[in-house]
Amino acid sequence: QTSTFSCRTQVPEHPVKPSLLQRHYPATRRSDHMPSLSFLTTRQHSSTLFVAATKLLFAILLLSSSSSAIKFREPVTFITKKTTMTPQSKPNTSYENSASVLGELKETIETQAKEIERLKAELKKQQGSSKASSATSVSHGGGSGGGHGATSEPSKEELSRYLQEPFFQVSMQRVGWLGLFLASLSMTALIMNVFEETLEKHIELAYFVPLLAGHGGNTGGQTVGTVLSALSAGTIKPSDAPRVVFKEAMAGVMSGAILGSVVSPIAFKVLGVSFHVAVVLFFTLPLVSMIASTLGSLIPFACVFLGLDPSVIAAPAMTSIVDVTGLMSYFLIANQIFKLYGLEL
Repeated sequence: QTSTFSCRTQVPEHPVKPSLLQRHYPATRRSDHMPSLSFLTTRQHSSTLFVAATKLLFAILLLSSSSSAIKFREPVTFITKKTTMTPQSKPNTSYENSASVLGELKETIETQAKEIERLKAELKKQQGSSKASSATSVSHGGGSGGGHGATSEPSKEELSRYLQEPFFQVSMQRVGWLGLFLASLSMTALIMNVFEETLEKHIELAYFVPLLAGHGGNTGGQTVGTVLSALSAGTIKPSDAPRVVFKEAMAGVMSGAILGSVVSPIAFKVLGVSFHVAVVLFFTLPLVSMIASTLGSLIPFACVFLGLDPSVIAAPAMTSIVDVTGLMSYFLIANQIFKLYGLEL
């Protein structure tokens, strides 16, 4: 205290305003009425502690209020999460709805496709029956053929009628055409008579006359069977005639060239035929094959256009024409080849 009061006795020279403590204790002697420094420090500490306690209490209140606010806001955030989650569930429901709609649409399309296929099958049956009726009417209207139409498959009635027909009726239906083709085959006798001198000088040419006639009939028969089966199955139409005829003609030329390149050396080396006759055979086989294939594909279409029965007419007509034209071509080619070799005709 002495050091403290000694410090306080050092009063500055200039006048100083009285402090609040001096105003509160207006005494003449400072030592009698003024409290001690320890008393003042305890009061300051108490005030400081009071302020600190007040601040601490205020902070505790703030913390409690903030914690309660946080607890109160958690349901709000949860509710907002729910509200935010509910829009996310809508796409799932919409996706399920769209999937169900697509499934129903797919089932509808499948049922419609089945219905369309059924209607197509019924339409094909109706068209087949109409074609069969028209073909039978055309074949009966021709007057000369009594068989089935070439543009449609035979019906059960036609098949049963064919089985019930007696043999003499079938023969009477065919004998007229066979007689006509037999008369045309008499042209071969005339051709042989014209080239009689050539055959006397070159008797080897007569060896291959039956071979050429048989080859022409075989080639044409294959073509006729192919075209008739294609017409009856409906794979080709009468409007496809030029394309079919050209293709069959080229196929005949190629097959004849292959067979000629094989048969001619065999005839020359094995059978001992002269070389010029083998050359004639080499050039004749492709020509006969082309003629037979062309006629075998052309005659069925001609019969269809004329309203005739190609199954009765096509094969014998082709054979007759090929025999005559093939034999004529054989002797004409022989004359040209013999002239090239300087041989007498």
